[in-house]
Amino acid sequence: MGADPGRAGRQRHLALGRRGERAAAAFLTRLGYRVIGTGFLARRGEIDLVCRRGDRLVLVEVKTRSSDAFGMPIEAVGSRKQRALRAAAAEYRALAGWRGPIDFAVVAILEGAEPELIEGPF
Repeated sequence: MGADPGRAGRQRHLALGRRGERAAAAFLTRLGYRVIGTGFLARRGEIDLVCRRGDRLVLVEVKTRSSDAFGMPIEAVGSRKQRALRAAAAEYRALAGWRGPIDFAVVAILEGAEPELIEGPF
């Protein structure tokens, strides 16, 4: 019985995502954000990075691509993903007791290029 050919692809995809999240956290830190959490799993979505910038909470979606063959990373944050992020934000707000403003941001990473920060993407 051979190995699952899709398994290696999934493992590479997960490793790419982890590398992207680490790179995004370092990038945001250089820009003055304070990363206070990673990988918050909500019922209807996940928040990759939870950051503070001044008095604001910034919930960050990280999109990493190894190439632009299937489009740019920001293109992967469509309306379905936006709804999931908003639902996850509401759940985070309730669980953390956060009463201040919440902003959203996307860090788009194309391997080999500088990360791109998109603040207020939706």
